[in-house]
Amino acid sequence: MSQTDVDSGISQLARRQVRALTPYQSARRIGGQGHIWLNANEAADSGEYALDCSRLNRYPECQPPQVVNAYAAYASVAPEQLLVTRGGDEGIELLIRTFCEPGQDSILLCSPTYGMYAISAQTNDVAIIDVPLSAERQPDFDAIIAKLNQVKIVFLCSPNNPTGDLVDQAGLCRLLTAAKNRALVVVDEAYIEFCPEFSQASLLADYPELVIIRTLSKAFGLAGLRCGFTLAHPHVIELLLKVIPPYPIPEPVAQIAAQALTESGLATMRNRVAEVNSLKLELAGQLSKHSDVKEVFAPNGNYLLVRFSNGAALFSRMAKAGIILRDFASRPGLADCIRITIGTQTEMDAVLNVLQQEQ
Repeated sequence: MSQTDVDSGISQLARRQVRALTPYQSARRIGGQGHIWLNANEAADSGEYALDCSRLNRYPECQPPQVVNAYAAYASVAPEQLLVTRGGDEGIELLIRTFCEPGQDSILLCSPTYGMYAISAQTNDVAIIDVPLSAERQPDFDAIIAKLNQVKIVFLCSPNNPTGDLVDQAGLCRLLTAAKNRALVVVDEAYIEFCPEFSQASLLADYPELVIIRTLSKAFGLAGLRCGFTLAHPHVIELLLKVIPPYPIPEPVAQIAAQALTESGLATMRNRVAEVNSLKLELAGQLSKHSDVKEVFAPNGNYLLVRFSNGAALFSRMAKAGIILRDFASRPGLADCIRITIGTQTEMDAVLNVLQQEQ
């Protein structure tokens, strides 16, 4: 039997929707050759942590209390309103698996936005309704409300990846009121530490349908840790706990996460945020003056989305200089758009140097 026959036979054993699925093209999957990596919205540093290996022979707790209590205090919620997950992505996946019937239910998203909402839905045989962002790059709340009878979960991203825009709170409250007992509204706040005054977490007390996704990957500099959080009404958390695997948070992850959430850890995070925000605004100002730049999008995350006169040519020039960025030209409404992660001062200078070179 040929290898092709073997591959074909095994493929036929897989679920239909998995066979048809195109995997999420993460920055690591796309890859590239270079020495300056500004394509994955990673922090420029991670900090230093200590590990106690004395309990590695024991299974970890499903929800390590030292992490739950520390993050609950940081986010100003009760511990019973919080679930620790393997990155924010697991929170997204759990919500779909818990609340959506495969082959029957739908989620709603607003493109262009983070790709994992769609991938998680497709993997679980859940349909997708796309209500694109408005011309002002806001969710079209009227159109979303009109489709609430067709969906179980609405996914919004604030700041939105990749555009950087924030969800309007008045519109969100109107949507949450309309969604009562009809659908969950999930606000993904993976980048909220870079603009904490715009968090929607204060609305959790008034709207049981609201769910918020958080992570330690961005401002905390711990993308390699894979530690995220779901904030929600206690009953939502109870339901998610029925679905989450028994040992989702490895012991070393719990230890490092707890250290990151101490007073000194939070101070380190806030200093990192201040530095990133300063570099971001400086870069945005320099970019906005350049003749090849047509638009600099909202500067609310640890990245800037930039529309160039010729995005493909700019992307190629950067790659030749060893600078790996993220090309979003294939996304709706984002022709010639490149996303630049905010790195170190040296890395930002390298980007500007390439941009200023004659083509």
